[in-house]
Amino acid sequence: MRKPGSCGRPAPGIEIALFDDKGERVEEPHVPGDLYVRSKATFDAYYKADRKFEDAKLGEWLTVGDIAYRDEEGFYYICDRRTDMIISGGVNIYPAEIEAVLTAHPAIADAAVFGIPSQEWGESVQAAIVVHPDAEATDAELDAFCREHLASYKVPRGFDRIAEVPRNPSGKALKRQLRDPYWESHGTKIG
Repeated sequence: MRKPGSCGRPAPGIEIALFDDKGERVEEPHVPGDLYVRSKATFDAYYKADRKFEDAKLGEWLTVGDIAYRDEEGFYYICDRRTDMIISGGVNIYPAEIEAVLTAHPAIADAAVFGIPSQEWGESVQAAIVVHPDAEATDAELDAFCREHLASYKVPRGFDRIAEVPRNPSGKALKRQLRDPYWESHGTKIG
């Protein structure tokens, strides 16, 4: 309760480390990195996905693709999934933070944030939102609300209104379904 949003410290027998894009260990507090685990309890293969398993390894360390940071006391905080991260103008943007702000707006029931092509920045932030029945929120109102709570580069450049955010059986947003139509004419997603 003292550390809201934290997923805690490593359990006994589990080592956790953060690594940057160059494979160097991140030691400074509050600096995000790829979260890796080392333990005798981690699995040693992905079922029928050897290549994917090898890509998730860094020596003896294994990742599931989360980006996290730790505080001065060693408590870890998950920022987002690497596959969901938006890179705009060379800056890493984590959609989970933006989604939390959007769903704090009284008119918004659900939100999914993802990157779309931008000639100027590589990617720009786009939001798909579900508006509560009998509620309204203009793009200008949502933009102003986001600017109160986020740095300007994190504010969505557009808001798609949808009936519901597509999710898999475990509740994870299927952002690819929302993102892919924007990228069709660009080949593949940047980053």
